[in-house]
Amino acid sequence: MALLSACTSTPIQAPVVDRTTAPAPVTVKPASPSDDARRERDERGLYTVKKGDTLINIALEHGQNYRDLAAWNNLANPNDIKVDQVLRVLPPEAGNGVQIGAVQTPSTIEKTPPVPKKTGPRGDKKPYTEGALAELQRPEGAEGNGKPERGERAPTQVASIAPAPAPAAPAMQLSAEDRELSWIWPSEGRVVATFDEGKNKGIDIAGKPGQQVMAAGAGKVMYAGSGIRGYGNLVIVKHSNSLLSAYAHNRAILVKEGQSVSKGQLIAEMGDSDTDAVKLHFEIRQQGKPVDPSKFLPNR
Repeated sequence: MALLSACTSTPIQAPVVDRTTAPAPVTVKPASPSDDARRERDERGLYTVKKGDTLINIALEHGQNYRDLAAWNNLANPNDIKVDQVLRVLPPEAGNGVQIGAVQTPSTIEKTPPVPKKTGPRGDKKPYTEGALAELQRPEGAEGNGKPERGERAPTQVASIAPAPAPAAPAMQLSAEDRELSWIWPSEGRVVATFDEGKNKGIDIAGKPGQQVMAAGAGKVMYAGSGIRGYGNLVIVKHSNSLLSAYAHNRAILVKEGQSVSKGQLIAEMGDSDTDAVKLHFEIRQQGKPVDPSKFLPNR
């Protein structure tokens, strides 16, 4: 019976694989824009929104009025911006024709053509010695005696040449319009914090609650409110196409957006909004970049 059962049972077979079936198509996701592409868009007057950004803060960092940014980007609600959204931060005529929202992939980025490499017997690397220098300066076709100069050793390793030192940063340049501007100190009091690029974007002046805060120069109020975190009640005055001043941590704001102010005009009262002490945080920005206010304010 056991033999009959074994003979009548179905044999175990290996699974059958149809080798003729084409493999399933692979979905390739489009490459996300690289840092180089993002940087290129920034240089063309476009900015990619990052986490924590507000339109007002972006406008301050680029020396623009947030209302202009809203108009240039067709934003019905200035508070409705999203991470990775591309915004125009320069007037449309200065944007080099770049379309807002266009995504660049690595294949669309203009590549720098490769630099051809020189080949030939004069490309041999030698240690820097007077003899080697003379050899390199010898006209084409001339041959040396093949002997090292007195006091020299036969070349055994490649000498590294130190790179040229980086050029010094250019001094701050001002237009004729900016040089004609006249400045005063925005408030009385002791300077308790000086300008330190990367740490303190301006200077801090200690004072008493309600102390007068004055416009450091003539201009137009570009912003008056509390929409930028870390600045409290803030007033921003635009003095020229490239220079603006900012007055932070006020107790009260006494001017309105769009209002023209004269040098020395009362614009706010000193306070401690969004900070732990009564003080005025004062900044001067050139094309959106913080610069040392002491370079503009008179000595006192």
